[in-house]
Amino acid sequence: MTALDQAPRTRTTARTTVPRRPGPLADTDRGILSVSDTRRRSVRVTARLTHTVLLVSLILVGLGPILWLAKSAITPTQDTLREPLALWPNGVDWSNLAEAWTRTDIDKFFLNTVIVAVGVWVVQVVVATTAGYALSVLRPRYGKIVSGLVLATLFVPSIVLLVPLYLTIVQPPLLGQSLINTFWAVWLPAGANAFNVLLVTRFFDSLPREVFEAARMDGAGPYRLFWSIVLPMSKPIIGVVSVFAVIGAWKDFLWPMLVLKNPDLQPLSVRLPQLQQFIELDVFLAALAISTVIPIVLFIIFQRLFLNGAGMGGAVKG
Repeated sequence: MTALDQAPRTRTTARTTVPRRPGPLADTDRGILSVSDTRRRSVRVTARLTHTVLLVSLILVGLGPILWLAKSAITPTQDTLREPLALWPNGVDWSNLAEAWTRTDIDKFFLNTVIVAVGVWVVQVVVATTAGYALSVLRPRYGKIVSGLVLATLFVPSIVLLVPLYLTIVQPPLLGQSLINTFWAVWLPAGANAFNVLLVTRFFDSLPREVFEAARMDGAGPYRLFWSIVLPMSKPIIGVVSVFAVIGAWKDFLWPMLVLKNPDLQPLSVRLPQLQQFIELDVFLAALAISTVIPIVLFIIFQRLFLNGAGMGGAVKG
């Protein structure tokens, strides 16, 4: 073969190996400002200044109240009333924290809050996962009707259900004994959360059906399928439901106040506002600061447990 016959092939090979220069449409990371705009000093300075102002504004709006509470917790009452935004004009009073811890019995009410939050978390996770498994994986004949009824409950205002729910707790069916002043009065109603059920159902709908069919062919029954296959694949959605459950139980005020009338059983969200009229302002703010810091620290410690987890982790073994 002559050199002329090989030349086109050589040119073709060289043409395919040379990388193409990206055109103007190949830049997938392009934002509001183009590359030519960002090269201009005035545009670049304006964009950075705008980003800085927005970041500072978000910090002030999001962290401003928490930072002010932390500052006021160690500030005397008179300084807080006279100059609420000043940074300790007459010094720092660290004794507010110790007095708030001893006078308000935060440790006892914090334990009550943890008990309420853990119970609500367990009930909501159990109800949401089992209901979502039944509606999405088992798929009963009237599953769509049940899903529609569950969805319809989201349109009913919670305040409308307050009186019937309270009467049910006072005279629960089949038990014959009131649940008032028991933690069950907070735990059991928390399980009736239609949002969590629909959220978990939609997540189960996205799971691969091939894994379920393979497990059934290997002889796995409904309970084994739920425990060994579905739950290990559901770590992300369980983490989301866990965060919603813990945060909702921690900040809930109205329902625990109605069903937990005994002060020894009340959580922080209920007991601290009742103690406000009996203690000084600086001690009360210190108690609020302590009750705010505790859940933040716990969430930072256990955030991986709540949020991490691979969707297919543990479902299939090689």
